[in-house]
Amino acid sequence: MLLKYLALLRYNHALARLSAVQLICYFGAWFSHTGIFTLLIELKAPVWALSLAAMMAFLPSIVLAPFNGIIIDKLPKRTLMLALMLTEALSVLALLLIDSLDFLWLLMALIFIRMGVGTLFFQTEMSLLPSLLAKPHLIIANEIHSMIFAFSYTAGMGLAGIFVHFYGIKASFLFDFALYCVGIFILFGTRFREPALQNAATGALKMFTQTFYYIKSKPVILHLIFLHALVGLFAYDTIVALLVDYEYKGILSVALAIGFLNTARAFALCVGPVLLSRFVSEKNMIYFLVFQGLCIMLWACLESNFYTSLLGIFLAAFFCNSIWSYTFTRLQNACDSAFYGRIVAYNDMVFFIVASLVASGVGLAFELGFSLMVITSFIGVLFILGSFYYAWVRHRYF
Repeated sequence: MLLKYLALLRYNHALARLSAVQLICYFGAWFSHTGIFTLLIELKAPVWALSLAAMMAFLPSIVLAPFNGIIIDKLPKRTLMLALMLTEALSVLALLLIDSLDFLWLLMALIFIRMGVGTLFFQTEMSLLPSLLAKPHLIIANEIHSMIFAFSYTAGMGLAGIFVHFYGIKASFLFDFALYCVGIFILFGTRFREPALQNAATGALKMFTQTFYYIKSKPVILHLIFLHALVGLFAYDTIVALLVDYEYKGILSVALAIGFLNTARAFALCVGPVLLSRFVSEKNMIYFLVFQGLCIMLWACLESNFYTSLLGIFLAAFFCNSIWSYTFTRLQNACDSAFYGRIVAYNDMVFFIVASLVASGVGLAFELGFSLMVITSFIGVLFILGSFYYAWVRHRYF
């Protein structure tokens, strides 16, 4: 099954180079991410500062979505992506200036800038793919992207802590900066056919209002955005943190317990698309959503024991990337090229709103006295309800 991914990368040099940039930058990002939180802990930052730093991962995708879409649809993609990567690299380098809590405001600003331009880079690339690939190849490219993210997450998170431990926080920032420089070099040498700029002369306000009229005229777009956001229901981080804190005490250190659970999850995100790709179809997606829900409910039954929980979280994540890739591909295919950037940006916004609500809702439900088994099971039920929603959308629009 890996052959079709390798064949596409070999056939499409632009996709291969863009995928290499993704791999390098995603991998390096976890080094500075680990360095930032290690720095905050070493500086004895208050809890609200740690929470604010974590929230910055979601905030740019939600706040900047209307502006990001307009920027993507108005500017040449290659030039924009180079400018974004350079900005992201410089924001990482600027982290070396933070040596006390007096610069906490600067740290938060740098995190916001970095996450903002990183999000815009991702949205630009995903809006570019439909013009680089034939429709049958688009879902394969999306699966490649999701597997690169999962692999980078697994390897990056695993190695970043070791790297910071032995070489220090500033070395992690410098290493990430060096990787961005490599990524910029690869991107600079990448050539691809730029899609026609259909909005270059259109005002930003007009583009903003056009988007709402466009979605109103094509309601399937909105339904596909909501279907894609179903994956955001599996915002598992809060559940993992609570399990480690309340269920797995004394088994392993907090860092190792979280690391093993995240590794099991990320491994499932990598192998899931490879094994399931041949079964992904419009007809079968309803079963994927049902199985996703059932697997999360199975994890709920297994999560009280750390070792069985590793199997549970693996199964709970097994269908995620296939659902993510399929729904994203349907959205790309349903969207007209003039609106790619704006629709991708709004799709990201809804996805992260759902993920944020689930992450905060899990904590609130736990505080109200609901067990983690009940909370996790409820998320599984939402996926099964999502399968009925998908069946309705498919019957009406596909």
